[in-house]
Amino acid sequence: MSDIATKINLLGLSQGGLERFFSAHGEKPYRARQVLQWIYQRGIDSFDEMTDLSKSLRALLNSEADIIPLEMQARHDSKDGTVKWLFSSGFGQAVETVFIPEPARGTLCISSQVGCALDCSFCATGAQGFNRNLTSAEIIGQVRHAIRDLPRRENGDSAVTNVVFMGMGEPLANYRNLVPVLELLVSDLSYGLSRRRVTVSTAGIVPQIKKLGKDCNVALAVSLHAPDDELRNELVPINKVHPIAELLDTCWEYAARHSNRFITFEYVMLRDVNDTLAHANHLAALLKNKPAKVNLIPFNPFPGTEYRRSAADTIQQFQGRLQKRGLVATTRRTRGDDIDAACGQLAGKVSDRVTNRLGRKKVGQKSKKAINIRIASA
Repeated sequence: MSDIATKINLLGLSQGGLERFFSAHGEKPYRARQVLQWIYQRGIDSFDEMTDLSKSLRALLNSEADIIPLEMQARHDSKDGTVKWLFSSGFGQAVETVFIPEPARGTLCISSQVGCALDCSFCATGAQGFNRNLTSAEIIGQVRHAIRDLPRRENGDSAVTNVVFMGMGEPLANYRNLVPVLELLVSDLSYGLSRRRVTVSTAGIVPQIKKLGKDCNVALAVSLHAPDDELRNELVPINKVHPIAELLDTCWEYAARHSNRFITFEYVMLRDVNDTLAHANHLAALLKNKPAKVNLIPFNPFPGTEYRRSAADTIQQFQGRLQKRGLVATTRRTRGDDIDAACGQLAGKVSDRVTNRLGRKKVGQKSKKAINIRIASA
């Protein structure tokens, strides 16, 4: 029997990956379809319970493979129904996942990295620095755990109807592990979500947006947060690598690949930083007559930040100005802030290995170098 250390974790393998595994062991590729359904649709961890597989195949799987779920460290429940899980990612590290229930849908916000190297100045995750990429198994494991942990809806369907990559990390900087997860989320053999209900959020890594447009037809959200390069350089330092004009051109290319597809632009509202009507006018000019929607996000504070949330009437006026200029603009309702589960608050447990960021106020040369390294190796 193979040593357990040499076993392959089947969790996170796409249908193609599973087919290659079975072919390498002399089995028919269709076995992948059976195992996918057992792992994701039935939530089974034991090969012995996969009763439509032969005994010899189950023995082979027990010898050569495993299904290793994430280790949950804690669960926190908000008074508004939001749920946050803390999952171990080894060596004292941990990532966070959030479920946001609403009457017509349930949105699961998942993490793609332990920390983040992009150093967005208003984000709790970025303030902690970067440790490593999550594997495909660790990413899909968050979805699998939530679906199994949450009560089902009255009609028997899963509580999770939407999945957004808006947790810890920059998903496009972990591209090779992201794509198999996207395939699993939309596959009818696993979770079968509509492609419009799976959203990848990015700070703006242009080459990977172009790749995503070719590889996966899922929804795209872009963390814009400023209408001009000078301000966005300060808030979202990746803008120094891929400025707004280049980013927007790539977004319109992405939208053109997929009929009736809009790009969602996320815009965190920071008091006296990016929230004036002049900013709104500039933003409207950038996005007018384009396949764009704007999602305004009231800033959620975290320890050590110097930013403050824009006043409610300021956010309302900003939204009204965008709408008056012809844009679809909504304001995200803050959820889970009593358990630090609101947008921008996820921090988990991260030992910074790359960016040397802790204690710094502004992005510097070390973190800029780290950004380039992580993108090149994604």
